[in-house]
Amino acid sequence: MSTGAKIALGIIGVIVLVVLIFGATIVGTYNTLVQLDQGVQSQWAQVENVYQRRSDLIPNLVNTVKGAANFEQSTLTAVTEARAKVGQVTSGAVENIARDPQAFARFQQAQDGLSSALSRLMVVSERYPELKATQNFRDLQVELEGTENRISVERMRFNESAQAFNTKRDTFPTVVIAGFFGSKFQEKPYFKAQTGAEKAPEVKF
Repeated sequence: MSTGAKIALGIIGVIVLVVLIFGATIVGTYNTLVQLDQGVQSQWAQVENVYQRRSDLIPNLVNTVKGAANFEQSTLTAVTEARAKVGQVTSGAVENIARDPQAFARFQQAQDGLSSALSRLMVVSERYPELKATQNFRDLQVELEGTENRISVERMRFNESAQAFNTKRDTFPTVVIAGFFGSKFQEKPYFKAQTGAEKAPEVKF
C-alpha cells in the first residue's frame, strides 16, 4: 500500500472516530435530558394530584359553610369562582403546563387566587361558633390543612426537579445539543411565592 493510501485511510479513520464520538455524545445527552424531563413531568403529576385533592374538598366545605345562618354570601361566591377559574386554566392544558412558562404562570395565578379565597373563608368562619363546633367542618379543616401542607411539599419537589433539569440543560455542551431539538427541551418554570409573601400560599385556621 502506498504512502498516499495510508494517509487517506488514516484521515478517514479519524473522521469516522470523530463522527462516532460526536454521535455518542448527542445520544447520551439526549437520553439524559429525556430522563430529567420525565422526572419533571412525573413530579408535576404529583403537584396536580394534591391541587385536585384540594379542589375536590371545596364543594363539601362550601355546602357545610352554607349551613351556618347568615354566613357571608360574598365569601362563598369568591371561593366558588376561584375554583372555577382553576378549572378553566387546567382544562386541556395539563400536559403542557410544566413545559409552557406562560401556562404555568396562569396556573399558579389561579391557584394563588383560590388559596386567597380559602384563607378569607377560614378567617370569616371564626365569627360563627356554631359552624366551628360542627364535626363535619372540623374534619374538613383538618383535611384542608393537610392538603395545603402536601401542596407545599410537592411544589418544593417540583422546583428541585426543574432545577436539576435546568442545570443540566444550561451547561456546555448540553445547551448546544438541546438547541438542536427546538422547544422540546425548554427551560422549566419554577413555583414562586405570592407577591409580597415570603413563603408559599397557605390556608390559615
